[in-house]
Amino acid sequence: MRVVIVGAGAVGTSIARELCARRHEVCVIEHRHEIAERADLCSAAVLVGDAADLSVLRRAELDRADVLVCATGDDRANLVVSLLGRSEFGVGRTVARVNNPRNHWLFGEAWGVDVAVSTPSIMTALVEEAVETGDLVRLLDIGSGEAALSEYTVPRDHWTVGRRIGSISWPDEAPLVAVVRDGRPRTPQADEVLQAGDEVFFLSSTDSEATLRDLLVDPVDGRS
Repeated sequence: MRVVIVGAGAVGTSIARELCARRHEVCVIEHRHEIAERADLCSAAVLVGDAADLSVLRRAELDRADVLVCATGDDRANLVVSLLGRSEFGVGRTVARVNNPRNHWLFGEAWGVDVAVSTPSIMTALVEEAVETGDLVRLLDIGSGEAALSEYTVPRDHWTVGRRIGSISWPDEAPLVAVVRDGRPRTPQADEVLQAGDEVFFLSSTDSEATLRDLLVDPVDGRS
């Protein structure tokens, strides 16, 4: 996979190093010479220039990229480059960092953003996920916020304990995509029996999230 990352700050550098370690082809664009020179980017290619300049994006061969990651500390720059990547170079997937949570609503299809990542929201989700058992925790908004990855940790006395996954009527627009047990992820199987402490992950639409919460957190039909 070829990934172009805009911004060689702490966030961009961390992403680049992780991707290089997994043997992906990475190109990092940074407009500040001093930052580009001292960034520890392992095997990633480094291009010094303004990513809002089409000529710089052409030099980065953005048209060959599978993913564009806009990870600067400037929301305006992240939006502009995401839009250029989608409209001018046809990048298949764009991921943009949201620095100011108040700007989150802008990071959607209109600006060419597939996934908007807000560090505060991720930290909040991770804190909730670490301490909450028996509550549905939204981990990540996907696209323009019309879908989300959510997690639920099954409590000891929950009605799903001992039930087969295939026997539970999950919402149509909230498929169960993974189960983590004893720290190991597993693909959900219809005959799999849920256990207390299982972490179950759902990819849900916004409309189905309330239904999923009613099913797991606030059952009203006596299942709990």
